[in-house]
Formats: sequence, C-alpha cells, structure tokens
Amino acid sequence: MPTVPTVSGAKDLDQLGRTLMHEHVFVQDTELMANYPHLWDEEAEVEAAATRLRALHATGITTIADPTVLGLGRDLPRLLRVSARVPDLNIIVATGLYTYRDVPLSLHHRGPGTILGGDDPLIPLFIHDLTEGIAGTGVRAAFLKCAADLHGLTPDVTRVLRAVIAAHHHTGAPITVHTSTTNDTPREVQALLKSEGVDLSRVILGHVGDTADLDLLKRLADNGSYLGMDRFGLDLMLPADQRIETVRALCEAGYAERMVLSQDSCSHIDWFPPGLKEQILPNWRYDYLSDTVIPALLAQGVSQADIDQMLITNPRDYFTPA
Repeated sequence: MPTVPTVSGAKDLDQLGRTLMHEHVFVQDTELMANYPHLWDEEAEVEAAATRLRALHATGITTIADPTVLGLGRDLPRLLRVSARVPDLNIIVATGLYTYRDVPLSLHHRGPGTILGGDDPLIPLFIHDLTEGIAGTGVRAAFLKCAADLHGLTPDVTRVLRAVIAAHHHTGAPITVHTSTTNDTPREVQALLKSEGVDLSRVILGHVGDTADLDLLKRLADNGSYLGMDRFGLDLMLPADQRIETVRALCEAGYAERMVLSQDSCSHIDWFPPGLKEQILPNWRYDYLSDTVIPALLAQGVSQADIDQMLITNPRDYFTPA
C-alpha cells in the first residue's frame, strides 16, 4: 500500500479518510513574531489550534492538507506540538514559496534571470523538504505549493513556479497553486505547467471556487486539473449559496472526480487584528464544511457517492505516487 508522509509519520493512503485539501493552522509573519514576542502567546495559540482541530475531527474529518510554506510562516516544530495534542487527525504539509510578485531579497541576486545567474537555489530546498524532511524534524513535505494572484505571472512568480515544476519532476510530488479568478491566472498556470511537461491531473488549482463561471471551471477541469472548491466560509469572495450551487451544478454535470473541498481557514492568522476574522467572517472556520455545506449539498441532490469522491477518493488519488 502506498503511503503519504504526515506530521505524525507515514500513513497508508487508505488511512487518510475524509480530507480537507486546503487548511492552514498558523499563518503569520515569523520575523514580526521574533522581534515583537508580546504580540503572540505561544502556548495559548498552540492549545487553541489543537482544540479547534479536535472539534474538526469530531465532525468526521480525519486529514487536512496544510499548504503553509515559506512566505506564510511555516513552523514545523510548532505544528508538531499541535499534532501531538490531536493524534487522530492527520496533517499533511507542503514545501514551496508563497509570493504574489517578488522573491525574497535573499534570492534577488542569485538564480535564473539575476545578476549572478545559475541554477535556482529554491529547487534543492524544495527537494530536501520532500525527500529528507523539514527543519531537522524528519517530517517530509508531501506536496508543492506556490501562488499566482493579483499581479499575475510576474517574472519572480514564474520563477517560483518553474522551481516547483523542477522539484515535481525530480520527486513526483503533486502541486497545488494558489490562483485568482479575478484575472486569468488559473488558465495561465495550467498553460505553463503543461508546456513544462507536468501531468495536469497532478495539480490542484486553488481557489477557483471563488467564481461561479461554470464554463471556465469546466474548461479547467477538462484540461485535467483538480478544481480547488476550497474557500467555503469566505463569503466576502463569493457567498456560500453560490459556492454550493456551483459545486452542485458541476456534480450534476459529472465533474465530481475533478473537485476537492476545503475552507482555506486557519486557527491563527496575523493578517487581521485579533477577533476581526471571527466578527466579519463567522463562517470561515474549520467545521463549516461539515456542519453546513455538506448537508446543504446533500439536500440539493448531490449524492453521497459524489461527496465521498470529493472528500476521500480525489485526495487519495492526488497523493498516490504516479
């Protein structure tokens, strides 16, 4: 039986069960935290995350894929502390770099297209995370993550995507790309991946569920990629009823095999003042999909088989080695 690495060790793919494919635990500026520790209560936030994840597990979810990478504050030692308090929930982690426009300053002068040129130093970093483990923890990443958002495929965004592609070809790890439906990044990302020889069935186009454009979503799915219907609860981007209707319509059209479900939620995020997320986005939480979305989909005629396809079969296939 093939296995997939998780924070708590390698697990048989059949052990993943119901899987949310895009959930964060902590999203934070680790440099800010290191310099202003009074902004952060480590023990309280670790326990809060464990409490929320235990409640998520109680809804029947047994695995989350956490695409928190460089640029979002990945911290494996902290995540290990959380996982130890939620032993029945599998947490799968990623490697990659999250940026909408530029690479970090430490990479500006080295790598392709820079003054010093040479191979991209990101590639061996990603490969190390996938094959050896992250930050000396022994925990291996299981997938690759990058982003293309409001600025489109800038030179540095394209550079990161090409580094992800290189690591994918070296290791076989699948890819998740944060995209934006406010521009053409989902199709542009697909085109670049295809031109570089990536099997698009090994790719999740994250956040395309932010649109109700069925024609666009069907074209993306027909190209082979999984559709990330993964921001349920983030109602400012698209109301829940439209997200639910979009998934229902795609299931009716036979696209359940090309969708994964999630919320892109997190226990802690420092992008907003404390308490604001809960105030303006009360549904943007770990258990909203289980408590509200799945019952609504079933009530509107989506079959249990299609729910299982999106929550169990598709994640298992995504992590199955090619």
